Amino acid sequence: MNDLIPPLASDGQIVAAVNGCLGLITLNRPQALNALSLAMVRDITTLLDHWAARPEIQAVALLGAARDGKPPAFCAGGDIRFFHAAAHAGDPALGDFFTEEYRLNHRIHHYPKPCVALMDGIVMGGGMGISQGAKLRVLSEHSRLAMPETGIGLFPDVGGGWFLAQCPGHVGEWLALTGQAIAAGDAIEWGLGDVFVRAEQWPELVAELRQGDQPSAEHVVATVMERADLAPVSAPKATMDRIDRHFSQPSVAAILASLAQDDDGWARETHATLLKRSPTMMAVTLELVRRGRTLSLADDLRLERDLVHHAFHLRGAARSETVEGIRALAVDKDHAPRWQPASVADVDTAEVAAFFTSPWTPAGHPLRDLE
Repeated sequence: MNDLIPPLASDGQIVAAVNGCLGLITLNRPQALNALSLAMVRDITTLLDHWAARPEIQAVALLGAARDGKPPAFCAGGDIRFFHAAAHAGDPALGDFFTEEYRLNHRIHHYPKPCVALMDGIVMGGGMGISQGAKLRVLSEHSRLAMPETGIGLFPDVGGGWFLAQCPGHVGEWLALTGQAIAAGDAIEWGLGDVFVRAEQWPELVAELRQGDQPSAEHVVATVMERADLAPVSAPKATMDRIDRHFSQPSVAAILASLAQDDDGWARETHATLLKRSPTMMAVTLELVRRGRTLSLADDLRLERDLVHHAFHLRGAARSETVEGIRALAVDKDHAPRWQPASVADVDTAEVAAFFTSPWTPAGHPLRDLE
């Protein structure tokens, strides 16, 4: 059995187990909401590559370690404090993180064996990246899904430009620009989740996956599906109508103007949320999602790798919107990012366009081999 679990390097941040035909990968950084480190990305990749070649493993489950006495978290994203420190230090590990994370996201989407993502609790950013490619995405009433990157002066990466673009209507633009967290019903309605299992069923479900008889991939899926239930009611149709009316506008400025003309509480709240985001990175984000509708996942990830390079390097760390956003949220925690520029009206369209120019030739791109 031991040769089914290769050596891991993340010092316990990833815990691997095998039960019958099922390989289980537990994100084990509960004190950090199971946020992904570079070592965790590498260990998940090692396990998936190893298990892909082993006929004994027929399915894989991804889950987050429980937090004693606290609400669950599948994965709250990437380790943003590491991003901040690495950007200031000029640490090449920053680039390695995104290259290897995006490669892992692609691997999960194209994995030859069924992956089950147990998306209990917080599922944000990088957590969406490692779950959206799963064949079975399982949610509970504790699930809160979001791509909140514009709040830290980034854009929805990890394939977000592609999977948000697949949402119906203009839901993708709304989720990408606002960073709004959604519950299980909305996620399933909009194609970001598959199955709802009530929270009271999760201990039994996890125990059955860990210790119960799991002789085949079909049995693994059945273990989940026999506990599936109807998700709570999703957003009313009126919300979809509002999203489409406002977020179909051609630019961030036009979206803001449309919201400002609508005197209901939802529009006012949404308008206020957008005013807190980085104007420059909202423009980048809107362009990304709209391009994402015509891109393959591989091409989207290559584009996102270009964008994230520019997010940290186009202006340098001292003037990076992303570095500033992380500072305000997670380092100084003053929640008062100083965006440059502070107003959507002052966004430099030439700078936005520069984000979409690759710093690499096609042959030299770090994700050139993704298919």
